[in-house]
Amino acid sequence: MNNIIVTFPRMENGKSIKSILVKKGFQVHAVCTTGAQTLQYADLLEQGIVVCAGRMQDMMYTQLREYLPQHFQMLVLAAPSLWEQGVAENVVALSMPLKVHELLSTLEMMSHAAVRRRKKRTERSEEEKQLIRQAKEVLMCRNNMTEDEAHRYIQKSSMDSGTSLSEAAQMILSMMQQR
Repeated sequence: MNNIIVTFPRMENGKSIKSILVKKGFQVHAVCTTGAQTLQYADLLEQGIVVCAGRMQDMMYTQLREYLPQHFQMLVLAAPSLWEQGVAENVVALSMPLKVHELLSTLEMMSHAAVRRRKKRTERSEEEKQLIRQAKEVLMCRNNMTEDEAHRYIQKSSMDSGTSLSEAAQMILSMMQQR
């Protein structure tokens, strides 16, 4: 289940939304009153959904969306007048006054979509798997590593360079060919 951060300028509103969500089985990680607080919590989480008002104490939802980490989704609950100019990109919007069943079904839909995207990100093609196997074999032969050590080395290289596992494996193979 996705981590949810609820952000409303009035804490009572945020706690009410949290209460509704928790009763229906959603995991609410935090309730915030400012965009800055939301960003601090979002940085601690890998992914999730921010449920927020159109305007927080320190910023508009469009600014918050801009600063949120890539794997976060946003659900904005606001008066219809906010949507007159249209909804920002990568934002789901519900108009106030809020219907609880709409909120819950929308969050359910967003959660399922996040799970599908996460699976898609982690599934590797046969070509990528082959690259990783080749890089492990090279590391095992040339550096006398076990398969686990070789895999951890590729993982660490991936994290250090900010690339995917297959891209790190490709870099390792390229470096070994140059020697």
